[in-house]
Amino acid sequence: MTSLEHPQLSGLGRNPAVPQDVLVRLATHKAGRHGISLRRGRLEDAVVEALLKHGDGRTAVPLHGDRVSPAMRRRIAEHPDPAIRDAYVDFVRDMVDCGVAIGIDDLEEAYGQPRTALAAAPDARLRAAVARTWYGRPLAVQVGLLADPDPQVRAAATEQKKPGVPPEWRDRCFTDPAVRVNVARYTPLTLDQFAQLMRSQEKEVFQAVAGNPYLSAEMVARLLDIEDPFVRVAVAHSRHVDDETRDRLYALVEAEHADGSIEANVALNWNFTEPEWLHEAPLNERMTYLDCRYTIFRRVLASCHDLPAEAWHRLDNDPELVVRRAAARRPDTPSDVLERLVRSDGDILHIRPLLVDHPNFPRHTLRTLVDEPSANVRYLALQDPELPVAALQQLASDAEPFLRGGVARHPNITEALLEQLLSDPDPQVADDAAANSALRPTQMHRILTAVGL
Repeated sequence: MTSLEHPQLSGLGRNPAVPQDVLVRLATHKAGRHGISLRRGRLEDAVVEALLKHGDGRTAVPLHGDRVSPAMRRRIAEHPDPAIRDAYVDFVRDMVDCGVAIGIDDLEEAYGQPRTALAAAPDARLRAAVARTWYGRPLAVQVGLLADPDPQVRAAATEQKKPGVPPEWRDRCFTDPAVRVNVARYTPLTLDQFAQLMRSQEKEVFQAVAGNPYLSAEMVARLLDIEDPFVRVAVAHSRHVDDETRDRLYALVEAEHADGSIEANVALNWNFTEPEWLHEAPLNERMTYLDCRYTIFRRVLASCHDLPAEAWHRLDNDPELVVRRAAARRPDTPSDVLERLVRSDGDILHIRPLLVDHPNFPRHTLRTLVDEPSANVRYLALQDPELPVAALQQLASDAEPFLRGGVARHPNITEALLEQLLSDPDPQVADDAAANSALRPTQMHRILTAVGL
């Protein structure tokens, strides 16, 4: 995101408090234009004019839709340079040609047609793009995509579980090599359909079937002898296997892992099949998994919200962090449990809401985290919007750039701290400091003057 050569200019470009005259001056510099491209909301006409004057086709790509005024949309549509005039359309079409998913609204805007028309477009790549991104399409459109003569379109139409495959189309899909694996993952199977898929002898089909959540006990039994680590782990997660069988399957995969099998390693640690059926199981059955030796069962159990107090006590003290974190997301987690977990192990910043945003988390303790030994825990102190200046100063001098960057983005930052972080050796920290809306106009103009703008 940051322009490494002039990070302050990039940060200024995305600063929501920057006035129009500063943005116009920023538009004369590549780093400034990069920052402006990351701004939210509509750009003023004078800023768009400056971008068109000093930029190129790449600069013009974001200048479309509600991001610019109707007058500027007309201005761009009539621009003499086709690289600018067609920048957005060319970008979307390039994404379609490369098979990169792009929003259905973008497709409609770029091609100038409604999504129903695009689903029947002459170009198969465009039809596939529609199938990949129009999630709520009607059944009639889905049927048309399933019947498409191009295999890439049919495959795109079946990538996701919804809108799914109508029952009358399932047999046809199970014989179609383009969609067979996709459909086998999530479609309810009859015994005949299951047998048909197993006759394919395709490794990918076996793996897809093994992860199907609708398998019967008879189907699961027929998967037990397939020597594939992904199949074995998926079957081990089924409600139709007993403890002895589950242990045997895991032992086989663990032995392969010990022998250096990468597939076994992925199957054990990155398998996407989970015992989701536990959520619907009777409470007395679910409670039997409190002592399950396999972490994934305890983690799924911890994501239930109707367990008795003794179960929560066990899960809150589980040896595995992923289980403790899953348990802490229940609505009535005690405040002391939340604080203990955050103080010892931090939080996962890309999963929202954060544990510190839990209604029961004692927010007044956030500022006390600045002295914790773990940088990940110290970072959570910044979730306090009124963090004292002394604490911000302490974190602004931390060796970890991501902590200094957190200070640079903080709403309670002082002018002196912003000055310090604008000159930070890490370009992302300097970028974040320049993007802080607390930056004063005098500081903004000094940044521009320093680079001759």
